[in-house]
Amino acid sequence: MRQWDDSWPAMRQEAHHGDRVVTCFAKRLHRLHDLLTQAVQRNPDGVALVCNDQRMTYRGLAQASQRLAGAMRAHGVAEGDRVALLLGNRIEFVVALFAATQIGAITVPLSIREQKPGLAYALSHCAAVCVLHEAELADLLPAPSETPQLRHRIGMAACTGSVLYAHWQAHAPLSDVTPVHEEDTAVILYTSGTTGRPKGAMLTHLSLVHSSMHYQIAMGLSSTDCSVATVPLSHVTGLVALITTLVLCAGKLVVMPQFKAPEFLQLAQRERMTHTLMVPAMYNLCLLCPEFDNIDLSSWRVGAYGGAPMPVASIEKLALKMPRLMLMNCYGSTETTSPATLMPQGETADHNDTVGKPLACVEMRVMDAQGHELPAGEMGEIWIKGPMVVKGYWDNPQATADNFTAGFWHSGDLGSIDAQGYVRVHDRIKDMINRGGYKIYTIEVENALYEHPDVLESAVVAKPCPVLGERVHAFVTLRQAGTTEAVLRDHCAQRLSDYKVPESITLSTAPLPRNANGKLLKRALRDQLNHPSTT
Repeated sequence: MRQWDDSWPAMRQEAHHGDRVVTCFAKRLHRLHDLLTQAVQRNPDGVALVCNDQRMTYRGLAQASQRLAGAMRAHGVAEGDRVALLLGNRIEFVVALFAATQIGAITVPLSIREQKPGLAYALSHCAAVCVLHEAELADLLPAPSETPQLRHRIGMAACTGSVLYAHWQAHAPLSDVTPVHEEDTAVILYTSGTTGRPKGAMLTHLSLVHSSMHYQIAMGLSSTDCSVATVPLSHVTGLVALITTLVLCAGKLVVMPQFKAPEFLQLAQRERMTHTLMVPAMYNLCLLCPEFDNIDLSSWRVGAYGGAPMPVASIEKLALKMPRLMLMNCYGSTETTSPATLMPQGETADHNDTVGKPLACVEMRVMDAQGHELPAGEMGEIWIKGPMVVKGYWDNPQATADNFTAGFWHSGDLGSIDAQGYVRVHDRIKDMINRGGYKIYTIEVENALYEHPDVLESAVVAKPCPVLGERVHAFVTLRQAGTTEAVLRDHCAQRLSDYKVPESITLSTAPLPRNANGKLLKRALRDQLNHPSTT
């Protein structure tokens, strides 16, 4: 088995973003647009993108992005301007990303599930001058009087108040590429905003290139690989793990407008998929499909996952059905430009309670509340540093100061790093339950619930208590109705300390609430628990 340390290219210490000194790959591309230029040189006639009945080669992708870049420049979109993308999973998302970077503009992907107030805030906060949008979402955009700087609205189909995308695509291609510095912001991604307004994380060319290289090298990807994008391209996983990484490899990216397990399996078979990155819930839905056993998935080599722990039962089922599939847990965030850790190839079975090891250019520490580093194995807040960490938050110096120390980003995750370097993420600091002084990590309770054969999904949150402060409450989605709270509590009592056993359980056969990227929304569950009359 190939070892990571044998695969990483030469690295060196470099100063970036003022006072940060970080480990960087010595030999690398320096602009996001260089990824596409290199791919065209290496694999011009290779298929770059597939979506429904559309297929586009790398030469075609470059030509389409050059035409759009020409239109942007002709309409006054300049270097440093913000170009918003309110687009679903479609080929035009990738075209627009590389068109913007060709002229040195900053791309601002927005979730198509965002509502009008959130869109108005993001577009105003970043002062976007241009937005490419789905025609059916035109009514969610703010009125021109609310965002006077938003000069151009380009719809994917005809709609009132917007220019047709096809008209901009008919422009003469732009051949030159605006020179930018690798520390310049290439993409702004707005975080979920669990407290207060969302923050615009500034992803640089430096961070995007390093994260793409981390994925490519750790997963052994090349131009012969094919990935299927099931998560939103507007989120950091879709943007980096799938778009920029596959372009760096000059491989094929198959874009699914919407994830449905049966269609995904058919696509994986038809396109000979070798790689993807999904949330565990998507793997579980595939395992539940009757057609799973009859689909030819022999090409599938790398099955990456993140956003939530993979239940041990799911890992065991996948190993039984697909013994050649390498499951690789990933841990990261918007602020780390996707991956901070990855599970080394072939080690999932032996270390499935971890999220793997820090990647080559990642420096990771576990710190206590006073900002002191903790010894191996002890639990504290995970701090992360490296060239892939964002340089801060757009137009929000206070948030940047509050969340970064000497280049280390404070993750808000409680975790530990053992003596061998494996990282365990136990909980979000805000999700940890304090039951009368006893600290309970929700992931431990959730894993116990997952061991029951009738449990499809589980989420554990704190239930306010006037005596103990907090008690343990579980939300459980059952495969089918019938199992009782008493049965599940007894099941947990055989596996957990008594104070960790859920004292109340909400049972349902409906899916738990998740955001567009598949991450569980515990905030919504806490609101449901605390304000039942509003649900």
